[in-house]
Amino acid sequence: MNQDFTENENISIPSYFYISGFSGILYKRYYYIFLFLVYIITVLGNSCLMFVIITDRSLHTPKYIAVFNLSLADVCESTAVIPQQLDTFLFGNQLIPYGLCLCNMFSVSLFYAMQSLTLTILSFDRFVAICLPLRYHMIVTHRSMLVIIGASWTLVLMLAIIGAMFMSRLSFCKLIVTVNSFYCDHGPIYRSACNNNLPSTVIAKLFPALIIGFPVFFIISSYICIAETLFRITTPQDRQRATKTCTAHLILVAIFYVPITFTYAFWFFIDTNTRIINLSLTSVLPPMLNPIIYTFMTEEFMVSVKRLLKRRLIFPSRK
Repeated sequence: MNQDFTENENISIPSYFYISGFSGILYKRYYYIFLFLVYIITVLGNSCLMFVIITDRSLHTPKYIAVFNLSLADVCESTAVIPQQLDTFLFGNQLIPYGLCLCNMFSVSLFYAMQSLTLTILSFDRFVAICLPLRYHMIVTHRSMLVIIGASWTLVLMLAIIGAMFMSRLSFCKLIVTVNSFYCDHGPIYRSACNNNLPSTVIAKLFPALIIGFPVFFIISSYICIAETLFRITTPQDRQRATKTCTAHLILVAIFYVPITFTYAFWFFIDTNTRIINLSLTSVLPPMLNPIIYTFMTEEFMVSVKRLLKRRLIFPSRK
């Protein structure tokens, strides 16, 4: 390192961050092979999901606009997390330049937040479909869904930019700052600063509240209303049909929120290595499982896949 610090308006910026990652864990290379396989399945699965949605006109509905957005966020978030992990730990590049670290933190925060908000949007779609069925096509339109998704992207983009901006104003007193995480995590970085980190502390509290707390509250409230509506449905067939439309989404919600909520709620009981592995798994497994769950647990999507395969087999492309 030719220059350990960059001085700018009394702000000491280290040239590198050291990502400590999974220290003291046996057979780490097998975990990285697992991550590589997860990434391949994630990209292929979500790409196929998006392709089917684009190709089949019957899926050009507001609901599947949100599903497409979830798949896009899944691919982007996995790309922001997994390749960087493989480069950092598998190839021993644990010293990450300051600018690249900020970019990594920004990308992971942006796409993870978008995943959470998209699951919230899907819960809103299910709420209106079951609790207000006669008004569904008036409330949930293509335009309204695009506006909601656009507003969500704007919100998470602003939060990610603000977080990175305040991070860039932190001053560090060490030549190399150690980050006890598997990526350039906001929390360990701002707690290592030696100047006033109050703005970053506020962002660290506000971001989970907006991205985890509010969505969980909204989703739980939505499903309480849905459950009340289902109890009022007298026909068992109608009740079963309405329940099936929520099954895939409920599984996605459980996979996404339960592990991360448990990890943060009981972080003081969990050792550092276990916490880092839990957070790593919660960031890579939901994007891989989402297309699998939607493919096998959503009847209308399965019909579209079969129709598309039948069309390709009966009328193959002519060269």
